Amino acid sequence: MGDGKIEDNPKILSGPVLTNSPNAVLSKTLLNRYNDLPLPADKILATYVWIDGSGEHLRCKDRTLNFIPKTPKDLPVWNFDGSSTGQAEGHNSDTFLLPRAIYKDPFRRGNHILVMCDTYKYNMEPTDSNNRVKCQEAYDKCKDEEPWFGIEQEYILLDSDLRPFGWPPGGFPPPQGPYYCGVGANKVFARDLVEAHYRCCLFAGVPISGTNAEVMPSQWEFQVGPSVGVSAGDDLWMARYILHRLAEEYGVIVSFDPKPVQDWNGSGAHTNFSTKKMREDNGIIEIEKAIDKLSKVHMKHIKVYDPRGGKDNERRLTGLHETASINDFSAGVANRASSIRIPRSVAEEKKGYLEDRRPASNCDPYSVTDALMRTCILNE
Repeated sequence: MGDGKIEDNPKILSGPVLTNSPNAVLSKTLLNRYNDLPLPADKILATYVWIDGSGEHLRCKDRTLNFIPKTPKDLPVWNFDGSSTGQAEGHNSDTFLLPRAIYKDPFRRGNHILVMCDTYKYNMEPTDSNNRVKCQEAYDKCKDEEPWFGIEQEYILLDSDLRPFGWPPGGFPPPQGPYYCGVGANKVFARDLVEAHYRCCLFAGVPISGTNAEVMPSQWEFQVGPSVGVSAGDDLWMARYILHRLAEEYGVIVSFDPKPVQDWNGSGAHTNFSTKKMREDNGIIEIEKAIDKLSKVHMKHIKVYDPRGGKDNERRLTGLHETASINDFSAGVANRASSIRIPRSVAEEKKGYLEDRRPASNCDPYSVTDALMRTCILNE
């Protein structure tokens, strides 16, 4: 590995960061002195979470409620300064938060909650980064088809020098090979954080179905799903929020950049997709029909599979490191170098699902699931 291949990537973090984390030196036990303070019986804390104007970063703010909401509709609409998040002009900055999904808060526990929201301008039109609206519209049209999604979220952890966590200063670890699903102090880094994330997601109600160390050291993956329709986006965004929130405490930085280091595997968000007909006997026929439809709109999907219209995926989808070329559509059984993979078990059972390997790790899952529903079910 040559020098400079991390530093040559100008957007490894997909946004501005401090070059060190003061959180890493804070005592992690002091807060315990206050966590057991009794709160008023009629008060709960709600953390509203939303996607900012970048389309890939999350923001949050807290409020006190005097009731326990049963559904998102019970929660009050709130607002924030959109001029500070790239979602409004300063002269008209009030931007609205509409609660869409409720999760249990694994940090505060008790009756406290996390709330996934989407964002609206002063006139209640969706903000430019609100892709949930269109995803909801698509799902409403095809609910009867029961679209299921399982998303495999890959990511890397960075240290205070903005290098992959655990990598030697100024150098590279031994070549990839022993790290995927690895065990051992010289193969796996920050398992504690990954374990905490797994448990926090399960507590919160996020349907996380597994996790594993990935091909590059300090690269990990977790899987969310199966989730139905627009819920897949809610669940993945909340899982990302919980991961960032935990990483704060560890003084580690989470990066969803699709290609953080040249000559090593990149990070994707492989999306498993099925309909009720695909899951029935001989559903392979429906799977093949969906693949044919996807083949005809390849570049249309590429443009919505990362926040920059395919520019981030250009670095990842090279035809190398278990990827297909960004310019060519392909499909195959058990082929991780294809655009669409049919798992071996699906081919043998002749029913199940397909795996779209094109979405980038920093994709908006609302856009990805929306595109799959519209192409494969709605024929749009």
